[in-house]
Amino acid sequence: MKTQVRKNWRRLRHRMRRLGQVGVRDHRLLVEAAVGLAAARLAILTVPFPRIARELGGFMAPHHAADKASLSPPTSQEMEIARKIGWAVTVAARNVPFKAVCLPQAMTAHQMLRKRGIFSVMHFGTAPGTALSLEAHAWLNAGEIEVTGYPIGPEFTEIACIA
Repeated sequence: MKTQVRKNWRRLRHRMRRLGQVGVRDHRLLVEAAVGLAAARLAILTVPFPRIARELGGFMAPHHAADKASLSPPTSQEMEIARKIGWAVTVAARNVPFKAVCLPQAMTAHQMLRKRGIFSVMHFGTAPGTALSLEAHAWLNAGEIEVTGYPIGPEFTEIACIA
């Protein structure tokens, strides 16, 4: 028991030191991402998914999302913002005190990008799972930038998008 407490304490000290090396803008992004992940997790647990999907933009076929994305490719500045948001969501997801898997990460990054006026596409895929089940995965991109959920396993087939 004491060994586990020491490990946790060391891990916390290490994280705090690393956080001290991050600039103020990045701190703000990390806080925004952590709050967004908590809100997304709460929504997933309490709100029917069709309602969440409507709030995010509504489902569409993957080819329609690709057509829509080609109409508004991100600028180089928007691509840098998308990279930073992907970083913040990924780091926050590893450090929040709850499980923040692919769907809340994609939802959070999608909302953060939307807030900044950057178009993104959230993808949903499935893969064969165990008997009578499917594995699911969500990933997000803004133009060519892989924001969250990458790399995607070859076993996943994209079934829908939200743009």
